[in-house]
Amino acid sequence: MSKVNIRSANEQDLDRCFEIESISYAGNEAATKEKILKRIQTYPEGFLVIENNIEIIGFINSGAAHKVELSNEEFKELIGHDPSGENIVIMSLVVHPEYQGKGMSGKLMNSFIAAMRKLGKKRIYLICQSELVDMYARYGFIYLGESDSDHGGLSWHEMSLSL
Repeated sequence: MSKVNIRSANEQDLDRCFEIESISYAGNEAATKEKILKRIQTYPEGFLVIENNIEIIGFINSGAAHKVELSNEEFKELIGHDPSGENIVIMSLVVHPEYQGKGMSGKLMNSFIAAMRKLGKKRIYLICQSELVDMYARYGFIYLGESDSDHGGLSWHEMSLSL
């Protein structure tokens, strides 16, 4: 694969990010185009895209808060987001299916962790499906337990990473 670039998202990235989100997540699990746009506009420093020389191939987005409640569905719309918050909540880490299994999510996650450290954040939180717990553990995330979230009608697991 050709060289990749990781950068902050902008509004021109909306359609491609929504396409990737829609292809990669089932049903109600995927964020709407409006939610993705709000995340880009509200917290661009917490929304990174990875692109090759042709197109965006994946992204990671988040919000910041002083107090984290991972089952809070309103936070996915950045209700309660505070850019000065010391905690980060990842909402999506997604790579287009054509580029999965090639280390792209690792490149994104490592860049994201470095960016959050540079911003002085203290901890990163996320919820994930059972099959992704081990992947996040490879980046240093600690398993916290099952989540009260029923986002998309699914069961989730909570994890965190101290920065």
